[in-house]
Amino acid sequence: MADDMKGKLKETGNRIAENVGHAADWVKDKTGLGPGRAEGSDAGIEGIRQHMEVICSCGTKLGVVDRVEGGAIKLTKGDSPDGQHHFIPMSWVGNVDRHVHLNKNSEEAMREWKSDAQSCVSCGG
Repeated sequence: MADDMKGKLKETGNRIAENVGHAADWVKDKTGLGPGRAEGSDAGIEGIRQHMEVICSCGTKLGVVDRVEGGAIKLTKGDSPDGQHHFIPMSWVGNVDRHVHLNKNSEEAMREWKSDAQSCVSCGG
């Protein structure tokens, strides 16, 4: 009977340890700190995804990615100070990890962003 109890306790301990590992992996994935997505690693512009925050070189959040449209990033209008969509060229992207990091500060970015993808792409950098 004692051996049976020891076996059940050991099995329960193993299941708990396994589930803790799964929980840690889940948290890393949801926070963007999982393998290949750690802060500081560069996924390139191919790594830009919907709902990623766009951060300026000064550390200010410029907005949130709505989608990539042509050679431009369309920002959601919900985070815009004027309630409109704005577009920024891919050439402004410095690196991409769990955020899109720009090589422009917020003042430059807001002064130079465009209201449509076509004029944004033609403006370059």
